[in-house]
Formats: sequence, C-alpha cells, structure tokens
Amino acid sequence: MRLHTITMPDLGEGIAEVELVEWRVKPGDTVAEDQILCDVMTDKAAVEVPSPVAGRVTELGGEIGQMMAVGSVLIRIEAGADAATPAPDAALPSALARETAPAAALAPARAPAPAMASTVTGAEVTRVPVAARALASPAVRKRASEMRIDLAGLRGSGPEGRVLHADLDAMRTVGARGLVVAGGTREIRLIGLRRAIAQKMQESKRHIPHFTYVEEVDVTEMVALRDELNRQYAATRGGLSPLAFVIRAVVHAVAAFPQVNARYDDEAGVLTLYDAVHLGVATQTDGGLMVPVLRQPQTLDLWASTAMIARLAAAARAGKILRDELTGSTITVTSLGKLGGIASTPIINHPEVAIIGVNRIVARPVVRDGTVQVRQMMNLSSSFDHRVVDGSVAAAYIQRVRHLLEHPATLFIE
Repeated sequence: MRLHTITMPDLGEGIAEVELVEWRVKPGDTVAEDQILCDVMTDKAAVEVPSPVAGRVTELGGEIGQMMAVGSVLIRIEAGADAATPAPDAALPSALARETAPAAALAPARAPAPAMASTVTGAEVTRVPVAARALASPAVRKRASEMRIDLAGLRGSGPEGRVLHADLDAMRTVGARGLVVAGGTREIRLIGLRRAIAQKMQESKRHIPHFTYVEEVDVTEMVALRDELNRQYAATRGGLSPLAFVIRAVVHAVAAFPQVNARYDDEAGVLTLYDAVHLGVATQTDGGLMVPVLRQPQTLDLWASTAMIARLAAAARAGKILRDELTGSTITVTSLGKLGGIASTPIINHPEVAIIGVNRIVARPVVRDGTVQVRQMMNLSSSFDHRVVDGSVAAAYIQRVRHLLEHPATLFIE
C-alpha cells in the first residue's frame, strides 16, 4: 500500500489560492483513477479535480468554503499494491484539472451515501448522515427552498440518491415523521459562485464612483423592423431579439466614444482603451449572475449575434461555459427582459468603466408632432466610472445609442 498526497493544483498564472466548493468523496471511499474528487473555484469558473490514482480516501485536506493555497494538501489516498500510480506526494498536474462551468450550476454524480434507518413510504426518501450534501437539480433546490425544506442530509429516490420533485411531494405530507423541515430562521454560508459574485459587487462599489444616467428611447421603428425581419426570416435564420439591436447600437456608438470601451487599473492608475469591443452580456443562472463575453460583436450580423448570445446564455445556465468565455469583456450590457422595470442602477463590471442597462419595452402614450400617440418606449439605465468618464461624455454616448435605436436603418450604415 502506498499513501499518495495530492496537492491543490496550479490552475493558472497569478492564482495563489482557490476555494474548495464541494467534495465528491469522503474518507473511506474507494475511488477509481480519473474519478472526480472535488470542485474548486477560481474567479467565476469552477474546476473539477480528478484523482490521478485508484485507491481509498484516507484524509480530506480542507472544508467546503475554505480558501486553499496552491500546493497545499488537498487529499490523501491510499493506493493498492496492484494500482498503476505515479510517484507519491506529487502535485496534481494542472492538465488533469478539467475546467467546467461555475460550481453553483453543477449537479455532478457521486457515490451514494450510506443509508440510515428511517424511510418514507412511496417516494422513499432516506435519511443520510447530516454531513452529506443532497444531490438535486437547481429546480428541485429552488422548490425545496420555497417549501422551506432543508435538503441537507437527505437521500432521494432518484439515481444515486438524487432528490426528485416526487420526494418533495412526499416530504410535504410526512414532514412530521422526522425529515428535516426548516422553521424559523436559516443561515446560509456564501460559497462558490455566490461568494464570488458578492466579492465582485463589493469590489465594484468600493472602488468605482458610479454615475448613473437614464434616458428614454422610442423603439417603435426598431420593434417594427424586428417584427418584419422575423416574419420574413425567422423560419430560415431564426428569430431576432431586441437585445441584438441594442448590442449593435452600443457597439456602433463606441466608435465615437472610445472612453467607454475601456478598463481601468486602479492600482497603476492606467486606463486602457480597446479598439475592438468584447461585450459582456449579464446572464442570470440558478447559481447567480454570470457575464459571458460576446467577442467582437461588430463582426456579427443580427442573427449571428442573437445565436451567439443564446448559446452563451444556455451554456452558462447549463453549467458548461468555459472560463475563457467569462473573461476579457470591455463593456457590459445587462437586461432583465420583461422584468426590466422602469429604471435601474446597474453595477459596473469591474474593472470596466461602463455598463448599459436595458429596461423593458412598454406601449404608452407619447406626445409626438403635437399629437398623442401610442409608442413603444424603453429606458436605458446606464452606469459609468466617474473617475475616467465625465458626465457629459456618458450622456452624449447614451444619446448616440438612443439615436441609432430610434432610427434603426442607421445601424446598417458603416
């Protein structure tokens, strides 16, 4: 028998520590070579760490939510004499660390926890040790939260103990029979993506003096153009979203206002202006807010832009987005769609200097040419880093975006 010490891998240049998000194994478990041991997190991307050896887990080197230094002891595994193993006490090669989506969006399979005595007839929810973390889809977790059911320590009736909606239905009727049903208050520790989001928002508000500018836009002609294009081409090229037109306007307007397509280094006091636009598109996922990056949208037509946004959003929500698709944005657009409200105060995606907030489109009466007309109206609520973007520049930039959206034919003039 040989005891192998696996250390926290080096996951990239400049990364000194990573967060341990989830264990997939526990002491005493037998693991196969390449079996996933845990999920760790750097920035907004999570990484699955596989085992380079087969054997039995003897020790875990950290707790969930702990920040661990690169090179520190992650786990110890006792390998069998007949197992093909590398030299002991070697750092886990970074090539073995498979980068995946944010940990909060993952629902990985894992070895079933040992069952205990109590079961529920029908959906058969089995009590497991409290230390275990229930396996469940984001939809089930959300519903459990709404039902005030604590999933910690529960083993469901699905494959490998996955908690299903049927299990929640059973818990609703038999909660008094010993299942964990929360009451009163609950304390939730922020880990993984949720903690990364909290830190990012705090960093942005602490460092950046936000200047927010709100302007209304008459998008009647834009909506009419989109509807006509969809009528003609949706069957062959796909439907267009209003966001595709907004993105095209945001990108076109940057040419006259390069100050907004930039990143500001607080420590060095250096503002970097970018010729190309790499647009962050804020996307809500079950794990929290993510910002996939649309590379050089100025090279895409409306349909390609819509398709790329849809692909990135789907990958983020499915937990399959790559780290490179979450980094390098130079300006960000955020939209809540039909939930967009009248106005908002978006937080800048640090270290960028501008974020364009898109509110919902509503039909309302507007005085136009001396008469009251029903028009399709939308507000743009945008924030700027007031250290490097003056209020007049911010206002002029949004006015340019407004003009392009109100006269959508100009979006196609190079």
